[in-house]
Amino acid sequence: MQPTMSPINNGSSSSEPFPPFNNDHHYATSDADELDLLDDTDTAAILDNDPLSHHHHHHHQQQQQQPLSFKRKQKQTGIFSQPARLFNALTGRANPPRNSADIPPPPPPIQPPTGATRLDYIPGNGGSKSDSLPTDWLAEGPGRRVGYEDLTAIDWIFEYTKERQRQRSLLSRTTSLGFPLLGFLQRVLDASQVWVILILSGLAVGTLTAGIDVTTDWLGDIKYGFCSTTDGGAFYLSKTACCYGYDEISKCQGWKTWGNALGATSRGGVWFVEYAVYLVLAVMFALSASLLVKEYAVYAKHSGIPEIKTVLGGFIIRRFLGLWTLITKSLGLVLAVASGMWLGKEGPLVHVACCCANLFIKLFPSINNNEARKREVLSAAAASGISVAFGSPIGGVLFSLEQLSYYFPDKTMWQSFVCAMTAAMVLEAFDPFRSGKLVMYQVTYSSVWHGFELVPFVLLGLLGGVYGGLFIKANMWVARWRKSATWLPGPVIQVVAVAILTALLNYPNNYMRAQCSDLVSNLFSECSKLTDDQFGLCKTGAASAGTIILLIFAAVLGFFLAAITFGLQIPAGIILPSMAIGALVGRAIGIIMEIWQHNHPNFIAFRSCEPDVPCITPGTYAIIGAAAALGGVTRMTVSIVVIMFELTGALTYVLPIMVAVMISKWVGDAFSRRGIYESWIHFNEYPYLDNSEEIPIPDIPASQIMTRIEDLVVLTATGHTIASLTAVMEQHPYRGFPVVSDPRDAILLGYISRAELAYILHASTQPPRLLPPETEAFFAHQPLADPRTTLDLRQWMDQTPLTLPRGSRLHLAVSYFQKLGLRYVMFVDRGVLQGLLTKKDVWYVLNGAEETRRTAGRGEPMGGGVAREGGDGEREGLLGVGRGEEEVEVVSPIGDGGSNLL
Repeated sequence: MQPTMSPINNGSSSSEPFPPFNNDHHYATSDADELDLLDDTDTAAILDNDPLSHHHHHHHQQQQQQPLSFKRKQKQTGIFSQPARLFNALTGRANPPRNSADIPPPPPPIQPPTGATRLDYIPGNGGSKSDSLPTDWLAEGPGRRVGYEDLTAIDWIFEYTKERQRQRSLLSRTTSLGFPLLGFLQRVLDASQVWVILILSGLAVGTLTAGIDVTTDWLGDIKYGFCSTTDGGAFYLSKTACCYGYDEISKCQGWKTWGNALGATSRGGVWFVEYAVYLVLAVMFALSASLLVKEYAVYAKHSGIPEIKTVLGGFIIRRFLGLWTLITKSLGLVLAVASGMWLGKEGPLVHVACCCANLFIKLFPSINNNEARKREVLSAAAASGISVAFGSPIGGVLFSLEQLSYYFPDKTMWQSFVCAMTAAMVLEAFDPFRSGKLVMYQVTYSSVWHGFELVPFVLLGLLGGVYGGLFIKANMWVARWRKSATWLPGPVIQVVAVAILTALLNYPNNYMRAQCSDLVSNLFSECSKLTDDQFGLCKTGAASAGTIILLIFAAVLGFFLAAITFGLQIPAGIILPSMAIGALVGRAIGIIMEIWQHNHPNFIAFRSCEPDVPCITPGTYAIIGAAAALGGVTRMTVSIVVIMFELTGALTYVLPIMVAVMISKWVGDAFSRRGIYESWIHFNEYPYLDNSEEIPIPDIPASQIMTRIEDLVVLTATGHTIASLTAVMEQHPYRGFPVVSDPRDAILLGYISRAELAYILHASTQPPRLLPPETEAFFAHQPLADPRTTLDLRQWMDQTPLTLPRGSRLHLAVSYFQKLGLRYVMFVDRGVLQGLLTKKDVWYVLNGAEETRRTAGRGEPMGGGVAREGGDGEREGLLGVGRGEEEVEVVSPIGDGGSNLL
């Protein structure tokens, strides 16, 4: 069997082949996030093929005629050694050279072709004054780009090269001004754009979070009752706000329960009436959230963190960070959390923060037009989401560094800190809970822990790791079953069914009836400081076997409900449910230890306890259990410890938390290396290559998995027309094509992406050029070609693709993709093209291609080019559409007359 063809793409692919070309085809889109193609007014200038000016060629000859000297240059004297030089440095004037004869005249600035902007023109060899200029500006270079299509990978190297060119252009333009101070101010304003975006994002995130907190608190309390006007209250107030000033909520006169309001008299009647109202309102909130997501922004579902990790890794997902997604995510999150389902708002707040930053990025074209810089800003803004979710600015920075970001330079850490701090300060100013706390379950501890308590802390770490491993397996099994079961109803009906089940199970259990944030707050609390014991955890006789059984039972039910809830088409996070489950188990173990110490105070382990001070604090066990459970699910370490420390403010408990989280991660890794977010990335088949060192890479030559030249559709340098190239793209739906010299030698000349080739072929047939379809097109220099009647495609081709020798190991190729963010790598042998490896090929190898092939019903052995052509995996994971994988055409070998060399 001949191997199937690999997609020649940029790291991903679309689920549909490229549409046929005609004169009515437009590249406009309906969203501001879409393809940033060049303007139609630039078409004539773009198609102009003028070489560099005569002055540049003359200067190049002058540089070649200068003698080469290896003398060591004299060390320059500092500006403070001469007053004149110091004055010139402060005023911006150039210092005169000591010997003007030794310094050649400066070369003239490099000018792009007429009409081309500096953002899309990057000279191939003229980037600095020390480089020699090529005779023809088309001789080499990364080529021009027209933007990225949806569900494709970005070219990190090209984006950073474009940014360096922009910085050189800005420096040249500002230093040539007659006013040095004005040029300095321009550069300062350009450098301050990132800080403006981050500060505005922090303000927006803090404001939005305060509104989400207040609205969620009110809607969550509406399920139990409402605030009447009896005691100066109002209907729009939550229970906490309505009873503000009361030490015990039960004594509040303004809060009316639904049982009393609807006239129920008997105790059983009140219970059933409140049960019915709770059920109806919970289902209504969940249904509203699901309908919002379905009708307005399907990207607002789930937590969004797996998709954010993929986007920050260099993947394009249009409209995922758009305005409608932000609105739908915020409103849907309020309704979903208020429904009482086992989900949290902490993870989705990261998505909200990135949406806010993306909206402000659009105000600054220099950042919006550069995908690499945009991802740096999004990495910094993501920290503000965790900052306001936990009241933990430093923990947010570490969360972005440890969990989210693919590329996190030092400057991004400082930017993350500023954005997280701004958001936390705004939330503190709003004080949504009227308690001075950033989050509801923020507590403080004054007690200390004893040495013997390390044993139960270690046990909590073990249980947290087991919980994390089992939860990921259960959640992924439910997701696969939901995906494969064709008889299941639509996503909205699934949400309603789970909401009904959750409400039916939640209400009878006192611990599960309340909102997750209220539950965690009471489980964390120290009894000596708790004024309102809502759940009766601190009353006399609460430390009993019945309480322990109820806590464990609530944790088990919460485990199953969270496993079927996370993955539904509603905004939902998994951080808070995991903390609640861990806190329930931790509080139960804390009560067990409390009973043991109370009944056997003379036991050898308890002799270190002071006589008149409570020896065991069950709330601390809840904190450590929550940290262990969170570590087992997400496999984070440092950021969890810092978040928990900022939540409690108890520096003495940092060590027990570290021990529990460390053991939890070890136990969780024994189940699977992937955390919950990585598991969803793998499930949705996003082309995300983790740059950690823990990924096992097969020790094989890269030639074993690359798409060999026999299976490639490549383009030759000459012999094409506009019509023939258009026919090639209509016949083959690949993302790009390697370009070789001729069928016999197959010397690699470059790589042209489908987007660039499609654009230039379409634009050349439109005014002002109006070239006929039989116009000759070529990828190599043709000295006798008339530029007015032919189409030179060199400027749109990447003439400097990264290449590796054919015998390179896979580990080296994977390092190229991970460290440089490549979309493809060419393999050559003395310049002759041997094969191609794409990012999706590498993803398949590292993430179990055999398993994926078996589930797709394709059992052929792994050969050259293992990636699929269609982008159905990404589209299915994002939009929930059905899988429609199509077979790829089998190409004849290169030896059969070169029929596959087009």
